[in-house]
Amino acid sequence: MKQTVITPVNFAEQFFQKDFRLIYHQTAGPFQQLVTEEQFIDIGESFNEEVSGYILEIHTKLDKNLTHYLWLDTNRSKAISVTFDNEHTIHSIQLAPFQTHPETDKIYTKNEYIMPITDTWFVVWGGTNQFINYHYAYEAQRYAYDLVIKIDEQSYQGNPGNVKNYHAFGKDLIAPADGQVIMVINDKKDHQIGDTDENQPAGNCVVIAHDKNEYSMIAHMKQGSIIVNEGDVVKQGQMIGKCGNSGNTSEPHIHFQVMDHPNFLEGKSIRIRFNDHRDPVQGDYVSPVL
Repeated sequence: MKQTVITPVNFAEQFFQKDFRLIYHQTAGPFQQLVTEEQFIDIGESFNEEVSGYILEIHTKLDKNLTHYLWLDTNRSKAISVTFDNEHTIHSIQLAPFQTHPETDKIYTKNEYIMPITDTWFVVWGGTNQFINYHYAYEAQRYAYDLVIKIDEQSYQGNPGNVKNYHAFGKDLIAPADGQVIMVINDKKDHQIGDTDENQPAGNCVVIAHDKNEYSMIAHMKQGSIIVNEGDVVKQGQMIGKCGNSGNTSEPHIHFQVMDHPNFLEGKSIRIRFNDHRDPVQGDYVSPVL
């Protein structure tokens, strides 16, 4: 008798029917090192309690090999986040409550902004739930974006251990709106892949004060690349520096957010009103619209 293969088409039903061993046997080695088969079964059975079924909410192609799927229960109170590769190996499974913040989701910035980029970039993290935007769980970063550049669905070419092989590294970054530069950090080193600086999470960064008490931050910039100074008045689209790999970062990318306080550790993130009226989410490609 041919064994059932777990695919994105049947995953939710197999999970609901408690086919946990079958699902577990299709997970990758690193996942199985984190969770034993018996632990996974216990967790799955507990998660299924008071659930009448799961519905696919979103699926996003992450790169050439990986696709992310998100299922919600019919009450939209529980979420299953799964990453499959092209051969249907399961690389990650996350089971968690599905929590949203509708009261702040509907509040946008008063000013209009552009993405602080001059090329087409890919949204790695962005959106209004924690499964497509890990920042969402944290009030200070809730509506932030992490962006990379992808060519042929990959963020790098050649050896992935060399930061210079990442398409985003060294790319120009621009002011997202008119304002005055109020903070510049420009001396943090760019890490090699695998190294991070958790003590300086933003790394090299620029914070700009805008009208109506809004502040934008672009983080993880390249050491020594920032060409504006504190006190400078900048115009939307003006060059400010280059993308790097400084701070708490897994690969060259930029972190962009708008907040209600000049200190990103003390303020609240605000959902960004873009001048092209888009609401980008994980998996979207974005370009500047001047």
